[in-house]
Amino acid sequence: MEIWDWGYAFEILPILARASIITVEATILGFALAATLGLLFAILRMSRSPWISVPTAGFVEFIRSTPLLIQIFFIFFVFPEFGVNLGAMTAGVLALGLHYGTYCSECYRAGLANIPRGQWEASTALNLSGFHTFRDVIIPQAIPPVIPALGNYFVALFKETPLLSAIAVLELMQTAKILGSENFRYTEPITLVGLFFLVFSLVSAAGIRRLEYYLSLRGGNA
Repeated sequence: MEIWDWGYAFEILPILARASIITVEATILGFALAATLGLLFAILRMSRSPWISVPTAGFVEFIRSTPLLIQIFFIFFVFPEFGVNLGAMTAGVLALGLHYGTYCSECYRAGLANIPRGQWEASTALNLSGFHTFRDVIIPQAIPPVIPALGNYFVALFKETPLLSAIAVLELMQTAKILGSENFRYTEPITLVGLFFLVFSLVSAAGIRRLEYYLSLRGGNA
């Protein structure tokens, strides 16, 4: 039997392309959730109240120290025991967002820690509320320097989406395995999946570099 069948490869390409939409959706939604939760975790960890900062720090370290796959299983299979029933895609996106949100929080925290104390003092002198201080003064300065690190997590999250196949989300990897099992040909689908992820990673990296360039120009013109 020949190792590579071009006819079969072109036959399954549209099927994998449709499955790639699920992968892209899971990645974008998961990262949007991660970026939002990460900022929230970072701000809560900076709270002067130990009743807020300590539990937040403990939660972040707990999520970071446990495997993503276990978190996916827990949300999908254990949450229903407490009356929370989520679809496979929703559970997967939630797990991805929560897991990577804890990593993003460390990036945000580094950015927030680098803001000169004078910025905080000036905001206090201007009688700005804590909300307006974060929104208008601190966050616009803290986020641009951490964009490269956040971008790395975005690319990494793309490559974690095959874990969603464990709860039957028909993303790229799960679709490739189904196609392979139907014809006992795995070379073509698995290779094409690898190429899909390579393209996704390269496009994402290019987009991140473009965003960095845009922010650097904006900062230079500020």
